[in-house]
Amino acid sequence: MTDSSAQPVPEKDEGNLLQKLELDTRLLGMIGALIILCIGFNFFTDGRFLTPRNFFNLTIQTVSVAIMACGMVFVIVNRHIDLSVGALLATTSAVMAMLQVEILPGILGLGHPMIWVIAVIAGLLVGTLIGAFQGWMVGYLTIPAFIVTLGGFLVWRNVAWYLTSGQTKGPLDQTFLMFGGTNGTLGTTWSWIFAALAIVGALYALWNGRRAKASHGFPVKPIWAEVTLSAIIVAAIVGFIATLNAYTIPIRRLERMFQERGETMPEGLVVGYGLPISVLILILVAVAMAIVAKRTRFGRYIYATGGNPDAAELSGINTRWLTVKIFALMGFLCALSAVIASARLSNHGNDIGTLDELRVIAAAVIGGTALAGGFGTIYGAIIGALIMQSLQSGMAMVGVDAPFQNIVVGTVLVLAVYIDIVYRKSVGAK
Repeated sequence: MTDSSAQPVPEKDEGNLLQKLELDTRLLGMIGALIILCIGFNFFTDGRFLTPRNFFNLTIQTVSVAIMACGMVFVIVNRHIDLSVGALLATTSAVMAMLQVEILPGILGLGHPMIWVIAVIAGLLVGTLIGAFQGWMVGYLTIPAFIVTLGGFLVWRNVAWYLTSGQTKGPLDQTFLMFGGTNGTLGTTWSWIFAALAIVGALYALWNGRRAKASHGFPVKPIWAEVTLSAIIVAAIVGFIATLNAYTIPIRRLERMFQERGETMPEGLVVGYGLPISVLILILVAVAMAIVAKRTRFGRYIYATGGNPDAAELSGINTRWLTVKIFALMGFLCALSAVIASARLSNHGNDIGTLDELRVIAAAVIGGTALAGGFGTIYGAIIGALIMQSLQSGMAMVGVDAPFQNIVVGTVLVLAVYIDIVYRKSVGAK
C-alpha cells in the first residue's frame, strides 16, 4: 500500500495572482475605495485627515455602528431586516444610565465598584430579551420583520424617553466610561503585546488552515502565496497599532493625571494612547462572529436558511427558533453598542442612536451583504462601517452641511447596492 502522507501536497497553479492568493476581489475593491476616500479627504483638509489623532477618533467613532453591523449581517443573510437597532440602543442605554445615576447609588452607595457591572449586565439582558421577543414575533407569529422592527423603532425610542423622563442622565460611572475611547486605552506597551498575540493567532489560523486542507488532499496555495499573505497580515497589524500608539496624550491632560495621583510629571514625558478598549471589544466581537459564521452549526444554518428557506426547513432546520436566536443576538449587540456609545458621550441623551438604523444597514450592504439573503461577511460589514464613518468625518472636516452629508450617504448606499448587483451577475455569468 502507498503511504498517502508521503504524497506531495497539490498546489494551485492556475489563475492570476489574486486567485492564487485567494483574495476576495470585492473586499479589495472596498479597501481600495476606502484608501482613495482617505487620500482625497487628506488632500482637501491639508493633511489633517490622515493623522494619528484623526485615525484614533475614526476608530472609536466607528465601533458602535460596526458592532451592530456584525449582527445585521446575520439578520439580512437570513432574509430579514431590523429597523429598531438605534431605538433599542437608546432603550438599553437608558436602562444602564438609570441604574448608574438613579437606582444603584441609593442601594449600594455612591461610587460602589459593582454599579457599572450590574448596569452592563442588566443592559445586555434587556437588549437580548427585547431582540428575542421581536424574533419570536417574526418567527412564530410570522409577522414580517419589516413591520415588527418598524414598530420597535417607534416603541423603544419612546420607551427610552419615558425611562429618563426626557432628561439627559449623567455623569456615568467612572469605570464604565473606560469603554468609550480616550478614557480607556491599553497604553502603548499592552497595545504592542496585543499586536504580538494577534499576529501569532492570525498566522496560526492561516497555516493551520493550509495544513487542514493538505491533510484532506485539497489543493493549497503555493508557499510564496502563503508567505505573502502572512507578510500582509503582519504589516497590517503592526501598522494599525503603530498608528494608534503615535497619538499622544496632550501635555495638559497628562499633567492633570499625574496631579490626581499626587505625583510630578517628568519633564519631556510623552505617552501614547494605544489601542482603545472599545476597539478591542470590536475586534473580539468580529473574531467571535466570524468563527460563529464559519465554524458553528448555528452559522451554517443561518446561511443555509438565507440561501433557500424552504430547503432548509425540509432538511430539518428549525427556522423559527433560528430567527429568535438571530434577533436575540442582534439585541445583545445593540446593548453592547449602547455601552460604548454612552460611555463615549459620558452620559445618556435622548438623541443617542438616532439614524443608527441607516448607518448599520448601510454598513452591512456596502460591505457586501446581499439583501436577497444567503451571503454576507463580518469583515465586509466592518469595512463598510469604516467607509461610512470616514465619509461623514471627512465631509464634516471639509465643512459640508449635515443635510448634504446624508444626501451623499444615501447616494453611496444606492450605488453600493447597484455595484453589488452588477458584480454578482458578472460572477454568475463566468
